[in-house]
Amino acid sequence: MAQQLASDFPDLYSSEWIHYKHANENKLGLTQRALFPKSIGAVVDELNSAPFVAWLRELTGIPDIFADPSLEGGGLHQSEIGGFLNIHTDFSVHHHRPDWERRVNLILYLNTDWQDSWGGALEFWDENMKQRAAHYFPRINHAVIFNTGEKSLHGFPVPLRCPPGVARKSLALYYYSPRKMDSVVHATKYRPRPGDGLKKSLMIHFDTYVLDLYSRAKRRLRFSDRAASNLLRILAKLRPH
Repeated sequence: MAQQLASDFPDLYSSEWIHYKHANENKLGLTQRALFPKSIGAVVDELNSAPFVAWLRELTGIPDIFADPSLEGGGLHQSEIGGFLNIHTDFSVHHHRPDWERRVNLILYLNTDWQDSWGGALEFWDENMKQRAAHYFPRINHAVIFNTGEKSLHGFPVPLRCPPGVARKSLALYYYSPRKMDSVVHATKYRPRPGDGLKKSLMIHFDTYVLDLYSRAKRRLRFSDRAASNLLRILAKLRPH
């Protein structure tokens, strides 16, 4: 089944992809379930099904988590050569459901013949950003399931070195629970690594601030990432070269 999903994964150059490209990440995303190939859609439905969510509750010890059919921020992701995702903690509350608190991530990798020399390992860092605690290469039919929260620092910050036309592919699903009234609402928070240097660190923090403003506007105005992606594409074409 994993081999089938990898084979059916949408083309890298399809116009359906949302472009997440800024100082803290360089990747493509697709959240619309209706645009997924049949095989991938079926697996998404299974991973969002009541029996699987019940298994997740038992695994994580969180008794009230539930699935997000809209796949907000999740769905299909891929990054080609030069792609990266800086170390971060995830947004804490669903952008369009303020009563949903994000609790668990599931990331399934769909990369056939991935070479470790290309990079792309998902890194987990300690809460003080002093050292990398663990890392997992994105091999096909391997998944990572972890709690989201202030200590769940993760990403693949080193630009990919895969050949042109090859991409790091994954399927991501996020699970929620009813939000507690005293829970803190925040956007994705990126963190520099030791040795990133002053210039890069300042850029990471500034971009995080801008993304926080974007996240607030998204929750208030209820626009989609696709609308923002299309606007950025237009602005890029108008920018003098």
